[in-house]
Amino acid sequence: MRYGKERLCSHFSVFNRKGISSKLVFSLTMEITIDFLEENYSQIKEESLFGRWITIQDILPIIKKLTNQFKVEEIGRSEEDRPIYKISIGSGEKRILTWSQMHGNESTGTKALFDFLNCIIIFKNSEFVKTILANCTLEFIPMLNPDGAEAYTRVNANTIDLNRDAVALKAKESKVLRNVLNKFNPHFCFNLHDQRTIFGVEGTKNPASISFLAPSEEETRKITDGRIATMNIIVAMNNLLQQVIPNHIGRYTDEFYPTATGDNFQKLGHNTILIEAGHFPEDYDREEVRKFNFYALLKGILHISEEKSFKEYQEYFAIPNNIKNFYDVIHRSENNQKDIAFQYEEKVESGKFALFLKKENEGNLSEYLAHKEFNKRE
Repeated sequence: MRYGKERLCSHFSVFNRKGISSKLVFSLTMEITIDFLEENYSQIKEESLFGRWITIQDILPIIKKLTNQFKVEEIGRSEEDRPIYKISIGSGEKRILTWSQMHGNESTGTKALFDFLNCIIIFKNSEFVKTILANCTLEFIPMLNPDGAEAYTRVNANTIDLNRDAVALKAKESKVLRNVLNKFNPHFCFNLHDQRTIFGVEGTKNPASISFLAPSEEETRKITDGRIATMNIIVAMNNLLQQVIPNHIGRYTDEFYPTATGDNFQKLGHNTILIEAGHFPEDYDREEVRKFNFYALLKGILHISEEKSFKEYQEYFAIPNNIKNFYDVIHRSENNQKDIAFQYEEKVESGKFALFLKKENEGNLSEYLAHKEFNKRE
């Protein structure tokens, strides 16, 4: 089985305000290659999770199985008294916190997270897993908003957007996350989200299948030391993904949001990488994108575990912008004067997830792309 090219690392100096010791615990590391990932993903994938609607009941059996390999603990309860879990492993000095589904209807990151945990178990004797676990301590919250997940909504049971509650901390779920942050004091965070099918990659005709963001710390969007470290990790993830989905990766706007989680965590010195899972052709279940999300997460964590310096970041700005230029369906008319655009609405009805087409726009839509296009007779 191929793991890629070996290389030796003996020291590192993290570009982070928290300060970490200058010595690696484990020195032999290996680069993860696309060939390795593509060859082995079928056995890594957590097959019990599929599709868009993932709830706490879906992940509970998996969490119970993980107790033999990981430290698993209930860290709090949601507004409707559903459990919130944390899964931990590793003994290294670099502390990494990852959470998913703070928006209940954004489940791709949750699927990717459990794929990552499977990878740790399956390849526990490999050099790359040993490197990660020797140099990092990892904590995962696989579903921060179980109430929103159950109802398939962005918000929690009290209609609070947890990603805009980082200052007020009105929601129980926000307090759970902040308590973990304060106690664990992570050097790096991965904030896993989904984005809508409306986003494309600027300068291409491709949807944005994965988008990244190094959040700003204040309104001027200053390139701080913390953002440089975050950008450095994103560059590593982007370089890997470009090998398998070239020109399908976007860079999210770094407009500062004063109440947003990533912006505030970055401001507090916890370098936060935002991963947005988007659309890939014919992948409305987001099973292909889930795979790419896993690739990015694995690469990002491995990069943190073995990197000596997080100072190189300029390639981050070469990632094209994430832009709103897609509809799900466009019926094209002659000369585009009577085009009609539709978007899918995602709903859970009678205990089942379904997509419903809804008319969104009409007129000359020649500047827009669609995941499916039809020629409409006059």
